[in-house]
Amino acid sequence: MPLLQGKLYYSISEVSKHLDVATSLLRYWETEFNTINPKRNAKGKRFYTTADIEEIQRVYLLVKEKGYTLQGAKDKIKSDKKNIDSNVEVIEKLQSIKHFLTKLKEEL
Repeated sequence: MPLLQGKLYYSISEVSKHLDVATSLLRYWETEFNTINPKRNAKGKRFYTTADIEEIQRVYLLVKEKGYTLQGAKDKIKSDKKNIDSNVEVIEKLQSIKHFLTKLKEEL
């Protein structure tokens, strides 16, 4: 599920649906990666910025798709962030194309 463009903040449920992961996994990654810092309201509800989501996508790519350990993912992000970002960008474009083609197929 693609995220809506133009929003400043996304809820944890929107991010988890976008990545197709459990909300508990996002909360866990938040404790393991200090670069993921969602804003919180007075009740403690998390609101993710696009920067937070980009960081989560880096972690997702390395841990879920490439099989890195959490420590390995931390090290890789520190050493090769530019290459990871380009991979995440390509994956997002492919998902967007897939979503468009699925919608087109449904309309036919």
